[in-house]
Amino acid sequence: MKVLVVGDSYCPVSVFAPPFERLAGEHVVEAFDIADEPSWVPSTASERSLKEFLGSPRQVIERLHGHDVLVVQAAPVTDDMLQAAPSLRLVCVARGGPVNVDVAAATARGIPVVITPGKNAQAVAELTLAFIVMLARRMPGIARYLEGGGELARDNYEGARWFGHDIEGHVLGIVGFGQIGVRVAHLAIAYGMRVLAFDPYVDPARMVAAGAEPCTDLDAMLAAADYVSLHARSNADNRGLISRERVALMRPGSYLVNTSRDTLIDEDAVHDALVSDHLAGAAFDIVRPPDLTTPPELGRRHRLLDAPNVVLAPHIGGATYETLAHGGEMAVAEILRLAGGEPLRNCVNPTVVRESLHA
Repeated sequence: MKVLVVGDSYCPVSVFAPPFERLAGEHVVEAFDIADEPSWVPSTASERSLKEFLGSPRQVIERLHGHDVLVVQAAPVTDDMLQAAPSLRLVCVARGGPVNVDVAAATARGIPVVITPGKNAQAVAELTLAFIVMLARRMPGIARYLEGGGELARDNYEGARWFGHDIEGHVLGIVGFGQIGVRVAHLAIAYGMRVLAFDPYVDPARMVAAGAEPCTDLDAMLAAADYVSLHARSNADNRGLISRERVALMRPGSYLVNTSRDTLIDEDAVHDALVSDHLAGAAFDIVRPPDLTTPPELGRRHRLLDAPNVVLAPHIGGATYETLAHGGEMAVAEILRLAGGEPLRNCVNPTVVRESLHA
């Protein structure tokens, strides 16, 4: 088979492609990095259906003809691209969701689309625990103190003003118990935390097997937890899940961590709860984008940057070399299954595969 691997500025082929060495010999692998093209404006219905992409279809179309498999991370995959590659048998998207792919167009053409769910699970879980420890030990305030010229190395008792908490013995409530939530539970339990879990789509037996206590009432869990960590995939049903009313339900002096999606949280409510000391701290790996209608002279600085005991990061949860390599390994495994006539494991349009088997 001929395989085209498309890297990008986030996931270049220099990092992404090594797992594809397993295909050398039996298959032909070509790879290139798509260039960012912010000036490209989607014009067709297929193009407008895409989200979170880098580059433009034109760059891929120029190289795609004659290939059997297309592997992308952030490059767009549109109906026009698929039409230009009649021999294409598989699209691999090395991310947890195919938001940069017109899956409907692929399905209409009988092309299976596979993803790499959980490739970043360990990275995000580790970052979550790092956030929890940073909040418990008041690291945001300490960093600001030192950056502002605070005393350092005065004596052995200078930490007296920065007393924090151990996390051992405290309660962590996990909202969303997929691959990331399970790993967060494992790490938190290793720290000695008691773990509660809420996820209406997960069998409670799976939570118990991971050492967590299943909760069917989100409000009750929020009221019982010292730390709440969000790991739910964003959808129409959970937009604004952590509302102003639910922030008020959280235990006074508790902490909130979000390494999932900004749509899950009422950020204004969290900000107000931090300023009023209802919440002792919060950590976010992703926040709402700035309002571009605000005149630059009025400032577009995110208000949470100035709230007390807050850790903010620019969406680094999955930004590890191991995560990228894992995505490549999972894509290669799917390609080998295709070549060997085995069932695909992470296909988002499985009806295509079933129909081909009965054709």
